Amino acid sequence: MSEVAERTLHDRRFPNESAEYRAARERLLEAEIDLRRQTEAVAAQRRALPPGGAIPQDYVFEAAEGPVKLSELFGDKDTLLLYGFMLGPNMDHACPSCTAFIDALDGEMRHIRQQVAIAAVARSPLARFQAHAASRGWRDTRLLSSAANSFHRDYHAETPEGSQRPMMNVFARRDGQIRHAWGSELAYAPADPGQDPRHIDAIWPLWAALDLTPQGRGDFRPKLTYDYRP
Repeated sequence: MSEVAERTLHDRRFPNESAEYRAARERLLEAEIDLRRQTEAVAAQRRALPPGGAIPQDYVFEAAEGPVKLSELFGDKDTLLLYGFMLGPNMDHACPSCTAFIDALDGEMRHIRQQVAIAAVARSPLARFQAHAASRGWRDTRLLSSAANSFHRDYHAETPEGSQRPMMNVFARRDGQIRHAWGSELAYAPADPGQDPRHIDAIWPLWAALDLTPQGRGDFRPKLTYDYRP
C-alpha cells in the first residue's frame, strides 16, 4: 500500500487533484485535527479558571434607555461580555478593526444572547457611538458609553495616557457577586515574530476566512470605507 493510501483519513477527493496534493492535504488535515483538539483543551482550561477579582464598583454606563449599572446588564443571564470599542474622545473616527469586528458580530448577537449578555462600550458620548453604529447598519448590538466612569481604564481598554485599546472582558455573576472571569490579554502579551496579537481571533470571522486562502491575511488591515464593487 502506498504512503498516500496509508495516510488517507477519508475517501473524499476533489476533481483533478494530484497525489502530491492529497499527501500534503492529509498531513495538513492531521495538523487541523490536532489544532481542533488544542482549541477544545484551551477552552476547557479557560472554563476552569478560578473566580477572578470582584468588580471594584458597580459601574454606571449611559445606554439608550438611560443610565444602567453593570449589574443590570446581565439581565437574566449569569455571564456578561463587554467589548471595549476604540472610539475615544480624542479620536477623529472609530477604529476600523473594532468596526469590522462588530460588523461581523452584530449579525450573531441574537444567537449569542440566548446564552449570555453582551454589549460594546465606548469612551465617547453615547450619541457619537450611536451615530457610528447607524452608519454601519448595526441592528442588534447593545451600545454603551463609559465616558463618565473608569471602566475602560480599570479593565485595560485604555492606557494610562488615554489611548484606546481593543479589549474583550467577561464577567460572571455567582451567588450575588460579580467577578471578572476572563480578558483578552493576548493584546498585551508579547507577540511571536511576524504574528498579530490575535486576542479575539476566535470570534472574528474576517481572519478565519482569510486564513483559509493561499495568500493568508498578509498585511491586510480593515478600513472604514472601500472603493469596491462586487
